[in-house]
Amino acid sequence: MTLKIYTRTGDRGDTGLFGGGRVGKDDVRVDAYGEVDELNAVVGAARAAAPASGISALLEQVQRDLFSLGALLATPDLVKMRRQLEKASLDDARIAELERAIDAAEERLAPLRAFILPGGVPQAAALHVARTVCRRAERRVVHLAREVELPEVVVVYLNRLSDLLFTLARLANHDAGEPDVEW
Repeated sequence: MTLKIYTRTGDRGDTGLFGGGRVGKDDVRVDAYGEVDELNAVVGAARAAAPASGISALLEQVQRDLFSLGALLATPDLVKMRRQLEKASLDDARIAELERAIDAAEERLAPLRAFILPGGVPQAAALHVARTVCRRAERRVVHLAREVELPEVVVVYLNRLSDLLFTLARLANHDAGEPDVEW
């Protein structure tokens, strides 16, 4: 049996949540996981900008994390949410992996002494866009966390990810011989 892409179940402006229940498409939960979905797509665009780069595998893992994070956010049942979190491996160890990736990239870069203008080579520019989308997703998730109980690691992950994306943008420029442009 082939699944159709359209179901018609959302034609009246509501959508189904993972694990059951329906809410409006403008619900704060849908907004939060929609932002994470957009972030995932933008990270994919950054990967596509330089598929042979040394950071492609790292970005692919980030995309997998974001898919899991979106499923977690789309799950209103706390028990099912915790199971999703365990399945996703979004935990302190994963945060530490992001931090190690940031540290490793920074070792190759000149110290940051000023704000820099987003841009440079296509992958760096795409990573800067991903960073801003990540910050927006983080704001939406923080808003959701004020209304429902969410594991703390969700906000921590997005906060650390935006730092990683910024650092990787600088690294992409560095590896291409493109200097940071200071503000």
